[in-house]
This record gives sequence, C-alpha cells and structure tokens, in this order.
Amino acid sequence: MWFLKRIVQMSRPYDVYSCYRVTIILALLLGIVPYKVTTSSDGKGMLTPSHFGYMNMIARMCLYFGNFLYCLSNQETLLTNFFPTEISNVIDGLQKINGMIGVFTILVFSFNKRKNIPKLLAIFDRLEKGAFPRVGVALHQHPAARKMNHLVLFLTGTMALYIGCSFVLISFRDAAKFGISSAISYFSPHIIVCAVCFLTGNLILKIRIYFCALNKVLKNLAHQWDSRSLKAVNQKQRSLQCLDSFSMYTIVTKDPAEIIQESMEIHHLICEAAATANKYFTYQLLTIISIAFLIIVFDAYYVLETLLGKSKRESKFKTVEFVTFFSCQMILYLIAIISIVEGSNRAIKKSEKTGGIVHSLMNKTKSAEVKEKLQQFSMQLMHLKINFTAAGLFNIDRTLYFTISGALTTYLIILLQFTSNSPNNGYGNGYPCCENYNNITNHTL
Repeated sequence: MWFLKRIVQMSRPYDVYSCYRVTIILALLLGIVPYKVTTSSDGKGMLTPSHFGYMNMIARMCLYFGNFLYCLSNQETLLTNFFPTEISNVIDGLQKINGMIGVFTILVFSFNKRKNIPKLLAIFDRLEKGAFPRVGVALHQHPAARKMNHLVLFLTGTMALYIGCSFVLISFRDAAKFGISSAISYFSPHIIVCAVCFLTGNLILKIRIYFCALNKVLKNLAHQWDSRSLKAVNQKQRSLQCLDSFSMYTIVTKDPAEIIQESMEIHHLICEAAATANKYFTYQLLTIISIAFLIIVFDAYYVLETLLGKSKRESKFKTVEFVTFFSCQMILYLIAIISIVEGSNRAIKKSEKTGGIVHSLMNKTKSAEVKEKLQQFSMQLMHLKINFTAAGLFNIDRTLYFTISGALTTYLIILLQFTSNSPNNGYGNGYPCCENYNNITNHTL
C-alpha cells in the first residue's frame, strides 16, 4: 500500500518540488545530487539533504577513481576484445584517462555546486506561487512533469539498452572476456553523462515554460489594445484561454503599467534562475561535451578505419558487429549533446522573443506612463539576457553543432592519414615501399 501511495503521489505533482520528484530521485541514486523531495506537515514540497545522497556521492567518487586506476595499472579494458592494433590501444588508453578525469570532475563539481539546486527550485516556486498569479497565469505541473519524465525515460532507456546489448554481444563470444572492473571503467562515463543530461534538460525546461508564459502575457496585453477591450471592470474574466503548460485569465482591473512592472519582475526572476542553473552545471557541461567529443572522434575513427579497409583486424567480432557496437556508442553521445544543446537553444529563443513583443507594445501604446515602463523593460532586456555556457569558453546553442562538425572532420582526417602512413597499419616492421624494395633486391640476388 505504501508503494502504491508513493506511485500515486509521483504521478500527481502539485508544485515545483513534486514535479521534479522523479528527476531528483534518479539523480540521487546515480550520485549527482545529495537531496530528496519531501513534504512538510502543511503539505508543501521542499528539497531536503539526504545522508544517503552524500554517502552515495562520496562512495561513487572513490569507487570510480580507484577502479580507473586499477584498470590502468593492470591494462584491463573491454576494448581488447575488439582490436589489437597499436594505435587503437593508444587511443583506448587516452579514452580511459579521459573518462576517469571526466567522471571525477563531474562528481566533484556536482558536490561543490550542490547548493545551487535548492536555490534554483526556490526561485521556480516563487515564480509559480507569487509572480505569475499576479499577472493572471496559473502554471500546470502535469504537462511539465510528463515532458520531464519522457526525457528521463528516453535518456536512461537508451543508455540501459546500449549497455545491455553490449554485454550480450561480448558474452556470446567464447574467446571474449571482460571483468567487473573493466565494465565499470568503460560504462561509468555513460551513466554519469546520462544523469547530468536529464537533470540539466529538466531544469532548463521550466525556464523555457516561464518565458512562454511571460510572452503570452505581453501578447495578450497587445491583443486587448488591438481590440480596444482594455476597460475598467469590477471582476476578473477567467478561463480566457488554456495552454499546454499554463492557463491564463485576463486581469482587466489592473493598470497596464502595473502589469508591465510585474512582467519586468518576472523576467528578472527568470534570468536569475537561468544564471543559477548555469552556475550549477557550467563545468559539468564542459566536461560532458569534452568526453562526448573525444568518444565520437575515436568511435568514428574505428568505424571508418574498418569500413575503408585500412585496418586488417584480427578481432573476435565480425565487421558488422564491430561497426554496430561503436556506431551505437557514438549515437548515444550524439543524443546527449543534442539533448543539452536543443534544450538551452529553445530557452534562449523564447527569451529573445520577449524583446520583439515589448517593442511592438511600445509602438501601440498612447499612454506616456505605459511607454516609460516599456522603455524601462526594453533597457532591462538589453542588459539582462540569458545564456548557457560551458565554463564561459563557448555558448551552448546550435552554433556548437558546426564547431563540433568542423573539429570532428579535421581530427578524423589526421587519424586516418596517420593510420595510412603507419608501418603496415601496426602489423609489420616496415612500410610497403620498403617491402617492395626488399623483394626486388632478393629477386635480383
């Protein structure tokens, strides 16, 4: 009965904290956040520290770091089942070191920046319970929770499917072998990257919803001016329109200047929430994108090297199995990058629409007081913008696709040329031209 009651509570979110319940629980279990969602005696949700969460984070840092060191010292890795070439073994070592540093960095910064999570959810709660109701917006938790749970299910399901199929693929080979330490070393970056991706995506999702609601408030004000329906009445007209993540009712008893002032306060709170979110995951995103880029480069190199016939593999796996394994891993990290970039890019685009709506209102208004408020709002929009960066080195938006594509092409060409110029691709003692020279000399003698 207790379990069924918990399932019902999780399926019926009533505030910001209960909306993030599934996300926080999975992030807690995977060692990303040390908090849990609880309910106070008066029925309000809150985020409280978890002793299990702290111990889990510390234990995972020790486990991953110690396991990586053990695998490095014993040269134990899953990839020895796939290729024996020297260059591939060197790349495997680099990939292992990259994973060790990346996982440890993500966990350390998640622990160090953990206080930003309660602060961010407190801003969300303040927006939904105080700021938006004053301008006639009621936020719905069910649509937002459904989108969050879909993202969690998609990312975790994709990751679990890849890991499960990888174990099946390797275990079906009699000559193949792997240990628990090598499996943890190889798959732990996948798990950590997945956890950070769905946590980041779900935090940015709320910010995007808030910008949509703010833009709708301003558009509704413009629509009233267009229809000349802005008149003083004694009651509120409710249920004007219903949208997916929020519903609106027009508060016509309020002065337009007052609505614009409150919209400015809402915009300031949303930007503060975006800055807090970026402060929390900026270094984690830099680490994830670095890990993903290197793994994509290495996997694409393995696949192209095999398909182009540049590597005479003596692997236990057929070409189709080899290509499928590394192609799926590459797709897994591409999905991680896309989920991060698309979430932040959509939030940024929604925020950019606010400026156009404000300037449209400025052209329509006849009141000097309202025009002054709109000019103040325009100045605020100019100096207060949201952006998501990876430690300030580059922006997390769609321009990142072009940057990654260009760098990926460059490194692949370098690696393939290096393979072509290597002595018999790692299997011989000399270059093909030297072998031809020796053959001619022996024939002459």
